[in-house]
Amino acid sequence: MSSTTGRKSERLLNLLIMLLVQRHYVSKDRIREFLYPDASTEAFEKMFERDKEELRSLGVPIEVGNMDAYFDDEPGYRVRADRLSLPDIALTPDEAAVIGLATRVWQHARLADATTDAVRKLTALGVEVDESALDIAEPRLSADEPSFDVFWEATQERSAVEFDYRRPGAPRTTTRHLQPWGVVRYSGRWYVVGLDTDRGQERVFRLSRVEGEARRTGTPGSYDVPPGTDVRATAVRLAPAPSTGEAVVLVRRDAGIALRTDAVAIEADVPGPDTRTAWDRVRISRGSQGVADELLGYGSAVYVESPAELRAEVVDRLRAVVDGVEVAS
Repeated sequence: MSSTTGRKSERLLNLLIMLLVQRHYVSKDRIREFLYPDASTEAFEKMFERDKEELRSLGVPIEVGNMDAYFDDEPGYRVRADRLSLPDIALTPDEAAVIGLATRVWQHARLADATTDAVRKLTALGVEVDESALDIAEPRLSADEPSFDVFWEATQERSAVEFDYRRPGAPRTTTRHLQPWGVVRYSGRWYVVGLDTDRGQERVFRLSRVEGEARRTGTPGSYDVPPGTDVRATAVRLAPAPSTGEAVVLVRRDAGIALRTDAVAIEADVPGPDTRTAWDRVRISRGSQGVADELLGYGSAVYVESPAELRAEVVDRLRAVVDGVEVAS
C-alpha cells in the first residue's frame, strides 16, 4: 500500500472514530489539532471538507451543531452511533483508501490496529471517549478468506496477482493471473473483480475458492482500471446468482449488526438456545447460497432456525471443524 494512500486511509478512519466515540460536538480546531497538525489553514480546510464528503458519501451521518447550546458560536461536528449504518463498500482502486469504513472488514487485523491507535491517541489527549460506540462496526471478515490482504493491497497498488483457484466441481486447481480492479462483497461472499490476463477478459473470482497463498507479481502501477468501471455491477453480472428466499436466524442481543442491517424483520426478546444473553429473531432475504460463510463468522452469536438446508450446511461445516475434516463450501 502506498504511503499516501495509507495516510489518507488512517486519517479517514481516525476522523470517523473521533466523531463517533465522543459524546459531544467536536470543534474544528480540535479536529485540526488531532488529525491535521502539520497542514496550513488553507490545506486543512480543503482536506477536512473533502474528508467529510467522502464519509458522507459512504452513508456516515456527520451532524453539525453548536458547541454551546446557549450561544451561537463556532459549529462542532459529531457522528451519532444510533444513526450510523454503513453500506457494503465496493473497493475500486480509487475507493480503497476508505477500506476502513467498510463495516464488514472492521475486525480485519490491520484495521483493528488502526482503530486501537486512534482511540489511544484520543485518550492521550485527554479526550473523553465512548468505546462502546465502536460496537456498531462489529461485523468481521470471514477466516475462510486469508487471501483478502493480497487482493486488497493489489487493488490499491495496481499490481497483478497470481493465485491457484478451484472452480466448483473441479478436481484440481488452476493457476490464474489477474489485474484486480476491486474487491466487493456480494450475496454473503467476497469476490475480486479484474482482468484475467490469460484470457484477456474481465472475470470475477470468489476469494474462498483461492487455495494456498496469492502472490502479487510485477510492479505497482503496471495497469489502469478501465474508465467507468463499476466493480459491484461487474460482480453482480458475472458471479453466480444468489438463491432467493428467506433465512431466519436467532442473533444475540447487540450482535450481528450487518445481519440486522439486511433484515426484512426483527423480533426482539425471543427464546434462544441459551440464557447467557437475550436473543432476537432476524429474518433476512437470502437463501442458503452464500449466507453460510457469513453466519459461520459470527460463531456462537447466531443460531440458524431456517431454511433446513441452510441449518444443515452450517451444522455439517461446524462438525467438520470439530472432526478435523474439510468440507467444501
